[in-house]
Amino acid sequence: MDIAPVVLDTCTLYHSDCLAVLPTLSEASVHLILVDPPYMNVKGDAWDRQWPTREAYLHWLRNLAKEWQRILTPNGSLYCFASPQMAAHVEVMLGEMFHVLQRITWRKPPYSTKAEMFDKETCRLFFPASEAIIFAEHSAQAPAYEQSCEGLHGQCFESIRLYLDTERQRAGISKTAINEACGFAPIAGAMASRHYFSASQWCLPTREHYLAMQRLFNQQAEKNEYLRREYDYLRREYEDLRRPFTVSPTVPYTDVWDFQTVPTHALKHPCQKPLPLLRHIINVSSRPGDTVLDCCAGSCSTLEAAKQLKRKSIGIEQDIKWYNIGISILSQENLF
Repeated sequence: MDIAPVVLDTCTLYHSDCLAVLPTLSEASVHLILVDPPYMNVKGDAWDRQWPTREAYLHWLRNLAKEWQRILTPNGSLYCFASPQMAAHVEVMLGEMFHVLQRITWRKPPYSTKAEMFDKETCRLFFPASEAIIFAEHSAQAPAYEQSCEGLHGQCFESIRLYLDTERQRAGISKTAINEACGFAPIAGAMASRHYFSASQWCLPTREHYLAMQRLFNQQAEKNEYLRREYDYLRREYEDLRRPFTVSPTVPYTDVWDFQTVPTHALKHPCQKPLPLLRHIINVSSRPGDTVLDCCAGSCSTLEAAKQLKRKSIGIEQDIKWYNIGISILSQENLF
């Protein structure tokens, strides 16, 4: 296995063990981690049966998660697939290092051929027609998060807050005057003013309040010399620091998703995920130009979906067969 990658347009693909490659990636360099690790003893393939116990499997996955924590940007997202049998254990383990937001249920077609062939009279479990996806973000207590954000919640936006408060002090404007200009009631206004100018529970002013502060700060000035940044510029800076999350009524917006499984074909990976599902995650939790990582790439469907959506991607696959199939797929022209 070669740790040197192959670069195909916006996709970077490694033929190597993921634990050999992940430590070489730069800190806070990946915006979205979308990974489908082995399930452990669900498939008959050797790569899914390499751990003698559940504890051994979780130890391996924990080592991956430590690297994910290091390389994920402070506003990044993690989506980790898990089998129904292991989902609870994976979620608890990830919760040690990340803030788990949700467990999403991917509901597969209930009347598949496998379900019809299932011996229902002798079964001891309900037929598995779903898969779990653990959705997480950085924990505020994570060392990498604290170093990148210089503190806990809200302090990722410290540069914006400092700009507002420095301009307030430079103009010699009191918070009481700001409350009056923005139309806050005396008691509630003190709370709102604190949110705009202090690190505790900081929030971005509304457009209306920002323009009111601009007028107040500059009313005694010979020219507009305070709060000269346009609100739209400030808003863009704020949005760039936030964790991307974009849903609408036209896409799946609940925590139960219905996506068809990938039909059987000659080059189908045993655990291949449908491109519409992968595109949905990438669209919701990243921006064009961001970097998406799949360190258990398989046939590189995640990288293919990222390429279709104008994202950069990094894939790691140790099986030479699927690595070569991935190269073949990613070498094709993007027709999406």
